[in-house]
Amino acid sequence: MRAILPILFLCTAFICGDAHAQSPSAAKPSTETIEHGKAVTDAGGCTSCHTADPAKPFAGGKRIVTPFGAIYSFNLTPDGDTGIGAWSDEDFRRALREGVTPDGSRDYPACPYPYFTKMTRDDIQAIRAYLATLTPVHNPIPSPELRWPLNHRILMRGWDWLFFRPGILLPDQQKSTEWNRGRYLVEGPGHCGACHTPKNVFGADRRTRALGGGLVQDQFASRLDAAERSGLKSWSADDIVEYLQSGRNGRSNASGLMAEIVRDSTSIMSDADIRAIAIYLKDLPPGEREPNVLPPPPTQMSDGEKVYKSACIACHEADGSGAPRTYPPLPGNANLQSAVAASTLRIILDGAQTLTTPRAPNPGSMPAYADKLSDQEIADVTTYIRNSWGNSASAVTAAQVAKARK
Repeated sequence: MRAILPILFLCTAFICGDAHAQSPSAAKPSTETIEHGKAVTDAGGCTSCHTADPAKPFAGGKRIVTPFGAIYSFNLTPDGDTGIGAWSDEDFRRALREGVTPDGSRDYPACPYPYFTKMTRDDIQAIRAYLATLTPVHNPIPSPELRWPLNHRILMRGWDWLFFRPGILLPDQQKSTEWNRGRYLVEGPGHCGACHTPKNVFGADRRTRALGGGLVQDQFASRLDAAERSGLKSWSADDIVEYLQSGRNGRSNASGLMAEIVRDSTSIMSDADIRAIAIYLKDLPPGEREPNVLPPPPTQMSDGEKVYKSACIACHEADGSGAPRTYPPLPGNANLQSAVAASTLRIILDGAQTLTTPRAPNPGSMPAYADKLSDQEIADVTTYIRNSWGNSASAVTAAQVAKARK
């Protein structure tokens, strides 16, 4: 769904320049403000990208590999030298809303300021108040390892001019308060489109295909619109709520980057906010038409069925029904029918561990098949499950599997 970052401008990696010393605001925030700031920080999933060492939360330094090179998340603790302890409130607001660091240089949009610009000043100040309560951690962050000319931040001025649209998100008076709250969370602090919206060659959102699914590293962030096969048309609002709160429902299990988002963000958000997100997502139109796909070759389906019966049937059953909330059912599975099979290949190659949360503590796992099946066998079984039990999706080739292995 949201989440978690194939592009330079990855989900929540807050990459900023060096801060110059300024005096932070002297006014002490209230307990309510700090608590609210934590809630907004949780909604943004900030800890996922800004924590490299679990013993040092928010201290940054997490390495994010992109097609353009590697970047490192920023230290959000109030350390005066390597974090944001010397920033003023205005420094912080400007960095989040405008992507401009205290020394005047431009952020890479890895800090999702194109989304954070829509946030209210009160929410930004509350985040700032909460981060100021963290234990300062001295943690110098490596410089981005980007290929020329992207290693020159001045280029971001041109990117901003072309693609950045600053401004807060105004409520739609024709919609309910709950719908508007959900929209704000999805398009603002939650920045779901950073992963779930496809990007152009410059790494900017394709606005006409908002939440239409996007490739993130070697995974595919699925469509969040009402697409019939690969979107959320078949999901109810309750399905979305259960998925975001527990990491699983009767239709799917969270894995990879999305599992991090559930663990660090949506599973600890309030019930009201998760319900609002579900209400908003269920109101989205289908978006771009799903591509027509040709039936896969009968021989590939036959070969894939043989692999399925030998390697998959024990857990997923002959009819693909599986064990909902432990082994996700395959018929009608939206992720399985995505236009890009990247996430399915990643799970088959590497295996998967079911996320455990307070609402869903029972574990489940799937073994890795990278060393057990050939490229052709994985291509065949992937094609088979993407086109059985009423499913329909493009066939997968051995070459695609070989590329995924790398």
